[in-house]
Amino acid sequence: MEQPVTRSVIVNPRRRALLAATALAAVGALTLTACGGDADAKDDKKGGSSAAKGADITISSKDGATDASINATGVKVKGGKLTDVKMTAVPSGTAVEGTISGDGSSWKPKSQLERGTKYKVTANAKDSGGNAATENATFTTVSSANSFIGSYTPDGGTKVGVGMPVSFTFDKAITEKKDVQSHITVSSSSGQKVVGHWFGNQRLDFRPQEYWKAGSTVTMKIALDGVKGANGATGVQNKTVTFTIGRAQVSTVDAKTHQMTIERDGKVLKTIPISAGSPSNPTYNGKMVISEKFTQTRMNGSTVGFGGEYDIKDVPHAMRLSTSGTFIHGNYWGAPFGSGNTSHGCVGLQDAQGAGDPNTPGAWFFNNSLIGDIVTVKGSPDKTIAPDNGLNGWNMSWSEWTAGSAA
Repeated sequence: MEQPVTRSVIVNPRRRALLAATALAAVGALTLTACGGDADAKDDKKGGSSAAKGADITISSKDGATDASINATGVKVKGGKLTDVKMTAVPSGTAVEGTISGDGSSWKPKSQLERGTKYKVTANAKDSGGNAATENATFTTVSSANSFIGSYTPDGGTKVGVGMPVSFTFDKAITEKKDVQSHITVSSSSGQKVVGHWFGNQRLDFRPQEYWKAGSTVTMKIALDGVKGANGATGVQNKTVTFTIGRAQVSTVDAKTHQMTIERDGKVLKTIPISAGSPSNPTYNGKMVISEKFTQTRMNGSTVGFGGEYDIKDVPHAMRLSTSGTFIHGNYWGAPFGSGNTSHGCVGLQDAQGAGDPNTPGAWFFNNSLIGDIVTVKGSPDKTIAPDNGLNGWNMSWSEWTAGSAA
């Protein structure tokens, strides 16, 4: 009987090592596929935050930013819905109120953020399968030193007179005037063309050629967020403001006849005796806009260059006409109303101390005037008031006004 032949197979030691490594690699590949569940799945973890498959959270201000907008910071999600967003100031921990949209796709703060402040945001969301996702960001908003803001008048929602300009005063000198002006648009429901005019480097006013049309609505759109105003100064404002124009009232003060005639919507409403500035301190001529109203206020001559000549703590029914201190106001201490001019440059109307008598001329005019109404003075020996002394750009011709536009 033939014996089976036993054959020995000699394997090269190096080949044995390669086979073993190949086997281990195959096992490792199977292991990784089993853990991942899908050979094509990708890890969505990004910079300390995680996103479940299908849910992608975006925080508009980048993590680590040092010049973030105070307006644009918000949270959005695609492929899911936000469940919770928490924003706090650092290190105080003060919470920033905000609202998630009805469809869960976005969140935004309730109000504008503070400049030069550090904030931390944590946003959570879930996709349609219930998988959770989280995104975090810590950033600092643009500092006051590196930004600019424009204080403006009138306020939104107010009713003003036909002479009220839109006036911006910036907290820093503006060198990029064209860019800044082009990002502020003022329009009227009347269709009037509105043009801006620069008074120096920090004030920009807007007005139409003629007074606003009575009853019209004026809309001011401020889109300065991110706009460069000067080297190292970026805008931060982004809002829309609307105000309405009331009836058309223009009052004319005649310093020679000592009378003021009030016209409303083209008809004479009333004539009131006045006392204007004395020959040594005459009242400015020109068109002046009522910019502030005070039921009572203190008037101290030392604040406007008159030393201690007067200091009256309860001047009734005072309305400002210039930055330099010209008012039209009530007078209870006596003046030759209707026959002489004795003031330090203001226009005085007969009134009662305490501003409590509604039957006096001072009270009547105060109660029938709006901020933005025009008071024109004529017949005074003084010069015409400077256009930038108060809101008094109406004393410039239209060609002069448009020549001061940078846009």
